[in-house]
Amino acid sequence: MIEVTELTKIFGHRLAIDHLNFKIKAGEIVGFLGPNGAGKSTTMKILTGVMPASSGTAKIAGYDVFDEAREVKKNIGYLPEMPPIYFDMLVDEYLEFVAKLHYVTKSNLKSSIDRSLEKTGLTEVRHRVIGNLSKGYRQRVGLAQALVHDPKVLILDEPTVGLDPVQIIEIRELIKSLAGAHTVVLSTHILPEVTATCERIILINKGTLVSEEMIEDRIMFQMLVKSINENGLKALKSIPGVKDVHSVVGVEEGTISIELNSMQSELRGRLIEVAMQEKMGVLEFSSVKLNLEEIFLKLSAADHAMMEKRA
Repeated sequence: MIEVTELTKIFGHRLAIDHLNFKIKAGEIVGFLGPNGAGKSTTMKILTGVMPASSGTAKIAGYDVFDEAREVKKNIGYLPEMPPIYFDMLVDEYLEFVAKLHYVTKSNLKSSIDRSLEKTGLTEVRHRVIGNLSKGYRQRVGLAQALVHDPKVLILDEPTVGLDPVQIIEIRELIKSLAGAHTVVLSTHILPEVTATCERIILINKGTLVSEEMIEDRIMFQMLVKSINENGLKALKSIPGVKDVHSVVGVEEGTISIELNSMQSELRGRLIEVAMQEKMGVLEFSSVKLNLEEIFLKLSAADHAMMEKRA
């Protein structure tokens, strides 16, 4: 549904996006994650046709963002960080205005507005002035305008910023309800936001792809051995399904950390077997689950180390 290839954006002498590549399948809810200044909003603006790229390609629903911009805009709904709403308009009046901008036909106009009102829980306030609504309801109006033309793709940039805890939960549940019917890209730097709503994350930093991860607890084993040797570490790392193996500094001597690509607890026996074959002598074996925050910190730290090594 979304395919980004070698996407690059340069502002003067600053490289904002650096040959970015990723794909998003139809019906997915994906968190586009990264620290402030990572290039998230710039990427979103390019995908929605608000800003041109310096080089590279991007396709949405099979249409090229640059060469087929009109077709792309028919297939996307965009909610920027500051919702593009007019406070002096009625809710349904505003949605009619937006629907017409998206060339919704006159015969489909009422049904399109009714559908977006129902999806976003705004039916009861459809005749109210937007400026008189709470911030949470105004955010819903922003989502309704992104949905009114029934796009295949929704791009949401920090959709819960500035909302209170109750409003945040309501918007999260609303976004989750859109899965399957729409492909949703949620751009944020707030980790709980991603955990609560998304199936997968695309993590970027300094405009570069760091990792693509499923939203699930990743398992990591810790093994205490009599003696660590390089051949043993290499043998453990060569086991299919093992992502990384390294000795742990700052804990009991002889501790090895073994990180897996996914929840493959059945590898426990194989890991112990290989360690024994390599004459390391297994004393203890335990598992620990990493949450998204820990994964993010690990990936960011690895990325920072890689950047320092390049320099």
